[in-house]
Amino acid sequence: MTAAADPNEQQEIQRRYEELVEACREVKPLTRQEEESIYRAFSIANKAHAGTRRKSGEPYIYHPLAVALIAVKEVGLGPIAVVCALLHDVVEDTDITLDELRSVFGDRVARIVDGVTKIEDVIELQTGRSKQAENYRKILLSMCDDAYVIFLKICDRLHNMRTLDSMKDTKKLAISSETQYLYIPLAHRLGLYSIKTELEELVMKYTNPVPYAEISAKIAGNAGTELKLKQCLTEPIKQLLDAEGYHYEIKTRVKSVYSCWKKMENKGVDFDEIYDLYAMRIILDVPPEHEKEECFRVYALISKTFPPNPTRFRDWITNPKSNGYESLQTTVMTPIGRWVEIQIRTRRMDQIAEKGMAAHFLYKEAHPEEAVADSPVEEWLQQIRTSLESTDKNALDLVEEFKETLYTKEIYLFTPQGETIKLPSRSTVLDFAFAIHTDLGLHCIGAKVNAKVVPIGYRLHSGEQVQVLTSRSTVPAEEWLDDVQTPRARESIKTYLRERKKAYHDRGLEMLTQYAKHLGVRANQENMVRFKRFLGINSSIDIYYKVATGQITEEQVAQCFGKARPKPNLIFLEPYKELFDDQSDSNGEPAPLPESGAFLLDAEYADLPTEVAPCCKPLPGDQVIGIVDGGHIQVHRTNCKRAMDLMANQENRIVRAKWRTGEKLSFLTGIALTAIDRKGLLQDVTRLVSAEMDLNIRAITIEASEGIGRGIIMVYVHDTDNLTHLIDKLKTIDGIESVRRI
Repeated sequence: MTAAADPNEQQEIQRRYEELVEACREVKPLTRQEEESIYRAFSIANKAHAGTRRKSGEPYIYHPLAVALIAVKEVGLGPIAVVCALLHDVVEDTDITLDELRSVFGDRVARIVDGVTKIEDVIELQTGRSKQAENYRKILLSMCDDAYVIFLKICDRLHNMRTLDSMKDTKKLAISSETQYLYIPLAHRLGLYSIKTELEELVMKYTNPVPYAEISAKIAGNAGTELKLKQCLTEPIKQLLDAEGYHYEIKTRVKSVYSCWKKMENKGVDFDEIYDLYAMRIILDVPPEHEKEECFRVYALISKTFPPNPTRFRDWITNPKSNGYESLQTTVMTPIGRWVEIQIRTRRMDQIAEKGMAAHFLYKEAHPEEAVADSPVEEWLQQIRTSLESTDKNALDLVEEFKETLYTKEIYLFTPQGETIKLPSRSTVLDFAFAIHTDLGLHCIGAKVNAKVVPIGYRLHSGEQVQVLTSRSTVPAEEWLDDVQTPRARESIKTYLRERKKAYHDRGLEMLTQYAKHLGVRANQENMVRFKRFLGINSSIDIYYKVATGQITEEQVAQCFGKARPKPNLIFLEPYKELFDDQSDSNGEPAPLPESGAFLLDAEYADLPTEVAPCCKPLPGDQVIGIVDGGHIQVHRTNCKRAMDLMANQENRIVRAKWRTGEKLSFLTGIALTAIDRKGLLQDVTRLVSAEMDLNIRAITIEASEGIGRGIIMVYVHDTDNLTHLIDKLKTIDGIESVRRI
């Protein structure tokens, strides 16, 4: 979309540029060379994007200017990041080349811009490969060379999410899902907590809008409580600190909408039961050599006045988080009966907490003459480099393995010789063995942990001493993949299994070709991609191996290509799955399934059959999205984790879907409940569901332990209103503590 900018827009562009330069000067004084470099980058970008507009109708140059401002004000990066942010779209969207940027700004700027640039559309990817996943791979590889790549990608994504309203609905969902899939975990790992929180809020706004609006309204309705807390908590704490002569700053915040929703979902509580809705941050100005003792001294002062919750104390100063976060955290009871979380930290700690690892990079950029020790993020990047050594990995597998490291805590272990080995929490003996040496892992049979023999799947704990036990006759099996956490161990096992499976290649290929011929299906690459999607297996080697060993049958091939009718499969929580294996109702009639015509789709997909996704079981009233799956379309809730992962990696499979109005169908859904156990509870529940609500129960189970009953009801309802009414009615039964949809 192009159009000439009017004089008012030119003035606005200039104003935004001047605001950016002033923000840079507030971070640190700019040299003449730095100012010239920023101006040159702005001039090139402004000229290159001239006449181009965003979907919102604004001049495109607003976007790189906004990204650069985020990099400075919200991340704390310096002039190099500003230059790269201003130029980050010129190679992708204009005729300017990387060589031209390199000649003007040097190798580092060109390398960072290249890392931020997406794969061009003209690149032909192999059939079935995900363009998004290949972009992720490129970002990760570039990030290992220069962490500014990922900092700028996060800034770019934040501004795109802030301006998402002008996009069409499917694009909103695709970008939000991609953000949830990769950028929020990255922001967390890099310690960019304020950016992470805003991204979570924005993703929820577009993928789960109804709860977002409801919780936002409830938070706004509690505004009066903030004033009361200021009077009964903030003022007394100020008096305490003033009396001791501290120089400090106090900040307060209300829990985010997304955090409230997660707590309500995970804990099964109502909004009014969220006890840490409010938090306070005390930032001390103290000398670096006295940071720890002064933070603990302030904690002692506060805990004398306000009773602390002993289960909610966290010392991240003695043992900082893996991303460098340091703080003392406690939760105290206020005179108005509200729990409030208090974080106590110094100015230096606050900078790291707010700006994450960017603070370290900014310091190194500003003081290149100093020998600064490697930060946790540089250690982390080194681990990523190690895991990327195997360049033949499937891009999706690579990204999945990388993601697993983003939220991981760490444990410290010891070899028999006293050497320290750092591993992710929940690591096993196998992870430890592979961390020492690949050959040790391949032949591991167990270990002695603190002199006690344990199996290969034993989960290790910080401080344990581990001696690996081996046998040359032992080799990896598929099941080993369930017993490892680290990318190195997983990739070593996969490499061994891959080499072993190659011996079955010819036999499996021959059998699969025979199956296809018998069913009248062409054995070509396009159908192979379709079969992979049907099975959820990305590797051809794995498919040939499973065909050759009888794990994949001709019946499954027939189901994939519509030559056989698949059996309906209902998914339940694992602890109760065996109770629901029978696929028929008690009266002998088959369980009713939603009709294929329940959804309205884009015209080009209108003839494809549809099915309700078993992972999230959407109901009429839920916002839904279609995902092309082979020759049919699965309809998911827009906030379904599996759907969001698919949209993040396979945007081309997204289909707009809406419920067809006027249809009254029954849909299977699950309800989890917790109650005080008593005689007659189950009878009251079934009477309400069957008699009062006139709903068909598919299955029900309640287990009681130590006076608490927990259960699941599988029931057919018509829509979300029907389900909400049922949940509200169940909550009125005597003894029931919580009820939620699963």
